[in-house]
Amino acid sequence: MSTQTSSRPVGVDELKRAWDAVNAGEFRTGAGASKGPRGRGTAAADDWSPAAGEHTIAVIGCAGSVGASTIALAAGLAAAGPVRVIECCSVTASGLAAASTAELGLHPTDWRQGKRDHVLLERASEVLAGVDEIPLPIDAEHETQLTILDVGWEAGQLLAPDCWLAEAVRTADQVVLVTTATVPGMRRASVALELLANHWQPEQIALAVRGPRRKKWPRSLEHAGGPAVRRALVADRCVEIPEDRELEVNGLDSRPVPAPLISAARQLLEPAHLPTDTSESA
Repeated sequence: MSTQTSSRPVGVDELKRAWDAVNAGEFRTGAGASKGPRGRGTAAADDWSPAAGEHTIAVIGCAGSVGASTIALAAGLAAAGPVRVIECCSVTASGLAAASTAELGLHPTDWRQGKRDHVLLERASEVLAGVDEIPLPIDAEHETQLTILDVGWEAGQLLAPDCWLAEAVRTADQVVLVTTATVPGMRRASVALELLANHWQPEQIALAVRGPRRKKWPRSLEHAGGPAVRRALVADRCVEIPEDRELEVNGLDSRPVPAPLISAARQLLEPAHLPTDTSESA
């Protein structure tokens, strides 16, 4: 007789306990522990930390195709240089592949580089199976700069142990969660906010919501987000991201990023007290 195993749903509380265990170093080391090969960014000797004067912002999409890469690029364009955006995902999931106005080629560390105005864009050049396979970032070119981590994985996927990106997100100056003004989008945002709430002060977490202005939201949206989203709204930690039909159809390319989008992204930099570029760059 065959034996079948079934998966069970994993609740937010269990994911939070797993995250706490990771941060406390409580990893499984017995016979059931994984002994597979490490990813390229997982070894203890491969830990990454920003330079002394380097600021980091982590941009995390609460679901796929919510516009996280667009927000990351817009925030980079809104900031005063020097700025770099590191797209931390597989090459097959890139949202920045066509966003450069000048390609700089493949760096020896396997990051493909490009430029967009004053923003350096770095994206993976290979297929990556998991968050722990992301190569370590290139050393910052400038002692004082802004590094925006376009995470490319949902918050729950960052609960992998021994991973430089999880630690970089945990120690970032600010976290931006991107979602949509839909019931599913608000539910996803609520889960992500609950997962991250124990590791950042509330003012360090901003919620970027793509869709119509808040005054046009149906009441069901705020209700779907639950207490976590309502707290962010009451504390004015929610930034409205305007929709752009042409951008939604074509994705990011070398054409100018809409000025209203850059203006909205500029608001995401204010809590971290980062200098912004007041010109209408694209």
